[in-house]
Amino acid sequence: MSQYGGRRNKAEQDAFVVEVGYALVSAVFAAGVVFGAVAGPALLFDLPWTAESLLWQGGKWLAVVVFGVRVISVLVRHRHARQPSQPGRTNPDS
Repeated sequence: MSQYGGRRNKAEQDAFVVEVGYALVSAVFAAGVVFGAVAGPALLFDLPWTAESLLWQGGKWLAVVVFGVRVISVLVRHRHARQPSQPGRTNPDS
C-alpha cells in the first residue's frame, strides 16, 4: 500500500511482483540445497532402511521449513524497505 493508505501505483505493484518472484526462486534454491545436504547421503551410501528413511523425511521437512522461512523473511524485509522520496535521485545525506 502507498504511504497514506491509498491504492498502489504501477511501479509499486511491479516491485512487489518482482520481490515475490525473487522470494519464491531463492526459497526453492535454498530448500533444494538443504534437502540435498540432508538426504544426499541416503543416495550416495548404502545405509540401513531406517537411517535412509530418517534422512529422506528429515530432509523433506527441513526443506519445507527453510522454504517458508526464506519466503517470509524476504517479503518482510521488502515491506520494511525504505523507498527513496524522489526516485532516480540520490539523497544529499548519502
